[in-house]
Amino acid sequence: MRITTEQLQQQLERAVQPLYTVFGEETLLALEACDRVRAAARTNGYTEREVLIAEAGFRWNELRMAGSSQSLFASRKILELRIPSGKPGVEGSPALVRYVSELPPDTVTLVYLPALDWRAQKSEWFEALERAGVVIEARSVLRKNLPHWLAGRLKAQHQHADAETLSFIADRVEGNLMAAYQEIQKLALLFAPGKLDFDAVRDAVLDVARYDVFNLGESLLEGDPVRLSRMLDGLRAEGAAPPLVLWALAEEIRLLGKVVSNTESGKPISVVVRELRVRGASHQSLMQAHYARCSQTQITEALRHAAAIDRLIKGLGKGDVWDELLQLALRFAKGNTGALVARRHYRPGDRTERHASLL
Repeated sequence: MRITTEQLQQQLERAVQPLYTVFGEETLLALEACDRVRAAARTNGYTEREVLIAEAGFRWNELRMAGSSQSLFASRKILELRIPSGKPGVEGSPALVRYVSELPPDTVTLVYLPALDWRAQKSEWFEALERAGVVIEARSVLRKNLPHWLAGRLKAQHQHADAETLSFIADRVEGNLMAAYQEIQKLALLFAPGKLDFDAVRDAVLDVARYDVFNLGESLLEGDPVRLSRMLDGLRAEGAAPPLVLWALAEEIRLLGKVVSNTESGKPISVVVRELRVRGASHQSLMQAHYARCSQTQITEALRHAAAIDRLIKGLGKGDVWDELLQLALRFAKGNTGALVARRHYRPGDRTERHASLL
């Protein structure tokens, strides 16, 4: 059975299972999930704890021995197996399959893994873990879901904020959930319980956002000019390579062109997205929601623009590469109006861009 970190507490309240596997991209949520499993196990009498770390040279027979041994002082225990690489290897894979096929009594086994690609999730050993117990996936919190996540964290410390304030905080901490957690904790130290004032939050919350070039495609589909500008400025500040940024934008534009072409021929968008193997549920959802804003003429012109930027990167033209990358992205801004105005109003670190007039 596979659940998300948000569903874990409800599952633990029903019954503590003998096997839990935690993995995913978001380290903070994964660590919190492990803490919840340990706390629930201790509440149910699993007082002893043993930790095994499957690093290079680890002997997998230690897992079997740890499962079969019992302490003189406790009848129940938590057995943790950490696999930092996410790859148990030739010896570890069958050892895991054997272990979960006959889980030891009076033991809660907690397996901790990093983020796994789809191939690893289809492996025999991972599927065995999923069949035998509860798999908890620590998924990244998307920007659109971040205000709700922040509101939940504030509520836990008896604070709340309006939608504008939550959106402002989300812009400041996007892509950096560990820092977001620290910023929320800081608000608890600085301000009393109750509603948070926007101006006070604006001065207190640091800009700790981090951007992934591979999320550029989804941002392009969303078409928010301020966010596109902020994202490209952030990537530039972090030292992202312009060729990689151009590749990410051009790949999304090409994919969008294929989607538009196929839907114009009469195919339903749901079929087109499946046939073109658009990966990721959020990517598929955004594609279906926004593809109709684009035309083949717009896409053709954008690809020509991308080719010109490629020549600029190679030193075959004059101009600022990052400005051109921004203008390429803003071709797909909603309404395609106010794009240049957004650039003029926004600067990295500017605390007032939420109030910039875009139109």
